[in-house]
Amino acid sequence: MPRIRITASAAALALVAGSLLAALPAAAADAPVAAGITVPRVENLPADFISGVDVSSALALEASGVVFRDDSGTPADLFDVLHDHGVTDVRVRVWNDPFDAAGRGYGGGDVDVDRAVEIGQRASAAGLGVLVDFHYSDFWADPAKQKAPKAWAGLSADDTAAAAGAYTKSALERFAAAGVDVRMVQIGNETNNGIAGVTGWPGMAAVFSAGAAAVRSVLPGALVAVHFTNPETAGRYAGYAAELARYGVDYDVFASSYYPYWHGTPQNLTDVLSAVAQTYGKKVMVAETSWAYTLDDADGHANTIDQPGEATQYPVSVQGQATAVRDVIQAVANVGAAGIGVFYWEPAWLPVGPPSRLAQNRVLWERDGSGWASSYAGEYDPDDAGEWYGGSAWDNQALFAPDGTPLESLDVFTYVRTGAVAPREVTGVEQPALTVADGNPITLPATVVLSYNDGTTSADHVTWSAAAEFISGPGTYRIDGTTQSGHATTATVTVTPANLLANPGFEDADVSMWRLSGTGLALRATDDPHAGTRSAHFYADAPFGFTLSQTVSGLPAGTYIASGSLQGDGEDAASTVVLELSSVRATEAAPFEMNGWRNWSAPSTTPVALEAGGELTVTVRAALPAGAWGTIDDLVLTRVATTVDTSELRALVGQAEALDRSTVTPFSLAALDEALVIARTVLASSDPSPAHVGEAAQGLRTAWAALVPVTPSPGGGTGGGSDTGTDPGTGPGAGGAPAAGSGSGASDGDADPLAADTAAESLAGTGGSLTTLVPLSVAGAALLAAGVVLALRRAARDARRRT
Repeated sequence: MPRIRITASAAALALVAGSLLAALPAAAADAPVAAGITVPRVENLPADFISGVDVSSALALEASGVVFRDDSGTPADLFDVLHDHGVTDVRVRVWNDPFDAAGRGYGGGDVDVDRAVEIGQRASAAGLGVLVDFHYSDFWADPAKQKAPKAWAGLSADDTAAAAGAYTKSALERFAAAGVDVRMVQIGNETNNGIAGVTGWPGMAAVFSAGAAAVRSVLPGALVAVHFTNPETAGRYAGYAAELARYGVDYDVFASSYYPYWHGTPQNLTDVLSAVAQTYGKKVMVAETSWAYTLDDADGHANTIDQPGEATQYPVSVQGQATAVRDVIQAVANVGAAGIGVFYWEPAWLPVGPPSRLAQNRVLWERDGSGWASSYAGEYDPDDAGEWYGGSAWDNQALFAPDGTPLESLDVFTYVRTGAVAPREVTGVEQPALTVADGNPITLPATVVLSYNDGTTSADHVTWSAAAEFISGPGTYRIDGTTQSGHATTATVTVTPANLLANPGFEDADVSMWRLSGTGLALRATDDPHAGTRSAHFYADAPFGFTLSQTVSGLPAGTYIASGSLQGDGEDAASTVVLELSSVRATEAAPFEMNGWRNWSAPSTTPVALEAGGELTVTVRAALPAGAWGTIDDLVLTRVATTVDTSELRALVGQAEALDRSTVTPFSLAALDEALVIARTVLASSDPSPAHVGEAAQGLRTAWAALVPVTPSPGGGTGGGSDTGTDPGTGPGAGGAPAAGSGSGASDGDADPLAADTAAESLAGTGGSLTTLVPLSVAGAALLAAGVVLALRRAARDARRRT
């Protein structure tokens, strides 16, 4: 439903409207507005609740030619558009010196103090308050990276605190002189593990305190905020708040990042923020949140969220985006008076051009800093920006369409106050995901959940593709299904190699199978697990080392590999963290890398051969400096799969995929498509069943032989078949349509496949090479196509019986 906005052309109706409104019952004024999305009102929302956004990339985007628009599509100032959609405040990040020696920007908006002040001025001119977010770094600061600015490199913690205080004071004086309405100042960004290159609470507290003192000096009316993330980890925020109190840090607001993909439930967010507010008398807020409205990429640079399994908490849609934001606002409001606001992170980080203009986009990202990082940032951040620099990884989480027009989800900041109602419709279909160990039964759900825009859900029965019966061996499989009401869904089935290790992820209380020596490693920690809720966490404030191992005996003959996952940081040149796989005759080792917070390293060893009845030992061996930290999780010992030749099947799939689909009838394509789905399922396995490989190949050959060409009809359109024989050299094997022999020329719809099961079943066993075609009448080809479907289903039943 289109949104209705009052414009200048409606001015003549204002007097009449006013008198009519005065005559309406009081309840009508509280009724939700009619809209294209449904957003229940947040009933306990204070009038001064902050509805904020971070648009720090705005100037760089505009330099690259991005145009922002109002609801009518007319070019407009971004900050005016935000104000008109209920936004009250703008957050702007500040980096000390995001440029190399030649003045080339690191990207991410190239936001130094000068640019931040300009953004602040534009926000203030539009009637928006400003939150200044000091990263105390020359580029991105987050739990994995808290690098000191170049100018502060090598300073002691005390000297860094002094530098931070002086820098903060000088910067805020420039904001004040420019007339920027600064209402809050954030001292550090996601400072879980450090700030400005300083780690450890005594030094971190000194930096926090120096920054806070500068705010009190220059802008005594502004709130001072500290910022952390990972509210989903039990006890984390309580611990941070206790340390801030212990060291006497002066602050007003405890701010959290909250991204539904990673950070737990809204109720947990309310609980952990409430605990801080009640225990320490602080205000609380969410400084960053977002949700995706699409999984499509709009600029040629991969997005952070780009797979269905990464975004399951809400539908990936405009409605889902609005619902997610509304839930975060409700969660903070539920804290009570201490819950003061929510900021959406980078809702305007739009593509500078479509993926088809990738080369030109790269020029703009480098020139204007409009991508998340430029290549020039590699000198400062070689491990992340130096490798992955490029465009916007956030365009599918924007609150604007790629052309700069607001999505209706931008209205959520208004709708949480008024409420909004749209006609009830399905906005999301559950995409199930299940993980099973190889050899265990696979049971796809009988129903999936349909989500509606009014927040309700229902279960709908689903029919899954017969391709599910062809799952065999480790791999990731995607099985399509259709619900009873006609909605498409896809189940992602991950079959993991049978893990021969016991308690490989430290989830079980019994860890007696693991042998641990040395210092610094704690089993069954809750810190940053790779999967599940537990991990092996390492940290020490002095140089440390440990050895963790498990031995498995009585193994069958074969070759085996070990693998594992590690995340962390703080290593030095002498550090080692190694994964080893040992038999009595050989040891193979693979090093772990320490690439930062939740940037997982997952090495695998070279295979080790073993005789029947032998034993293998998996070991993690580490030697690390003081302050190094991280987690180890999901260690695996598995037998290497036997090689099955799939080259012929891959060739058949490739040739079928190259077919010009417009040259054959839709009915005959149906059998080929079903055969392709089964073949792709078989090829998704790292250890497919030889029988499945053969059945999938035969299904493709048979479906190919049943294709019926589309030929011009006497009236100038297209018919369902041809009366003229075609040289096989022009058939599908040569890139054209399949040959057809003489026949009636009848439409493919004239054949009744269900009335000819017996003939179809006999035809389904025929085949030959993919490029050799048997001339068929149209009716005969239709019959054969029906037989292909029957044969494929029969093969699926046989596969099920074998398993």
